[in-house]
Amino acid sequence: MHSEELSITDKVFLSRALEAAIRIGLVALLVLWCFDIIRPFIVPIIWGVIIAIAAYPGYLQLKKFVGGRSKLAAALTAIILLIMVLGPTIMLTGTLVESTKGIAVELSDGSLTIPPPAEGIRQWPLIGEEVDRFWRLASQNTEAALKQIEPQLKAAGAWLLSTAAGTGYAILQFIVAIIIAGVFMANAGSGHDAAQRIATRLTGEHGREIADLAESTVRSVARGILGVALIQSLLAGIGFIVAGVPGAGLWALLCLLLSVAQIGVFLVLVPVIIYLFNTADLVVAIGFLIWSIPVGLIDNILKPILLGRGVKTPMVIIFMGAIGGFIASGIIGLFIGAVVLALSWELFLAWLNMQPRTAEQPAEST
Repeated sequence: MHSEELSITDKVFLSRALEAAIRIGLVALLVLWCFDIIRPFIVPIIWGVIIAIAAYPGYLQLKKFVGGRSKLAAALTAIILLIMVLGPTIMLTGTLVESTKGIAVELSDGSLTIPPPAEGIRQWPLIGEEVDRFWRLASQNTEAALKQIEPQLKAAGAWLLSTAAGTGYAILQFIVAIIIAGVFMANAGSGHDAAQRIATRLTGEHGREIADLAESTVRSVARGILGVALIQSLLAGIGFIVAGVPGAGLWALLCLLLSVAQIGVFLVLVPVIIYLFNTADLVVAIGFLIWSIPVGLIDNILKPILLGRGVKTPMVIIFMGAIGGFIASGIIGLFIGAVVLALSWELFLAWLNMQPRTAEQPAEST
C-alpha cells in the first residue's frame, strides 16, 4: 500500500515537473523570439533612454516655458537635440569633403605643392632625419613620395572608408535614438514609475534608491564624459577651420574619439601646431597655439565638476566604470559600465552596513 502511494506521488511530481518544464520552455522561446525581433532596435532604444535621462532637466524647463504641454516640450527638445547633432556634423563633414576633393583634384592634375621642411625638423630626436628626408622628397616629387607609402595609404584608405560607413550608421542610429528619447520624455511619468517598480521587484525595499542612482549616474556620465568630449572636439574643430587646417572635420572627429577614450586631444593638437608653424603664417600658428592650450586642458576643469555631480558614489568608481565599459563595449559601455559599477558599489556598501542577525533575534514578520 505504501509503495502504491509513493508511486502515485512520483507520478504527480513527474507530471508537474514536466508541465513546469514545458511552460518554462515556452516562456524562454517567447523571450528569445521577442529579443530576435527587437534586436535591431536595442541600441537605439538604449541610446534613447540615455538621451532622455540626460536631457530631462532641460525638458522640464522647456515644459514650463510652453505652459505644461508635455508632448510639445518633448517634440521641441527632440528638435533642438537633432539640430545640435546634425549642425556640427554637416559643418565638419562638409569641410572634410571639400578638403578631400581639393587634395584629389590637385593630385590628379599635378598642382599639389608641399613646402619644404624647416631646418629644425632634422634635429628632432629619433625621427628627425626620416621625417626630413620624406618631407623633402614630397616637396620635390609628390608622386614618388606617395609611391613609397602606397601600402600604408591603401590600409589607411580602407580604414577611412570603414570608419566613415560606421560613423554614418552611428549618426543614423543617433537620430533614431533622439526621436525615441522624445517619446520617452513625453511619457516620463509612467516610464519613471515603471522603472522604480521593476527595480523594487528585483532588489526589494532599496529599489527606488537604486533606480534614482542609475538615473543620476547616467546623467553624470553624459555631462562629465560625453559632454566634455563634445565641447572639446567642437572647440578644436573651430580652431582647425579658422586656421585653415586641411581635413578639419576628420581631425575634429578624431579629437572627439580620443577625448571620449580619455586619451586627450593633445595627441591631435600637437602635430597640427607643428604643421602650422612649418607651413602657415606665424600669426596664425601662434594664435592656434594659444587657442589649443585651454581647449586641451578644459577637461581637467569640467570633468571633476560634472562627473560626480548629483551622485553619492565616489567619482573614481564612476570614472573606472565608464572607462572600463567603454573599452569592453564601446560608447554605450560608458553608461552601462558606470551604472553597473555604481550600483554594485552601493549594494556592496548596503551589505557591508547590514547588521548581522544573531541567534536570539527572530526574523521580522512580513
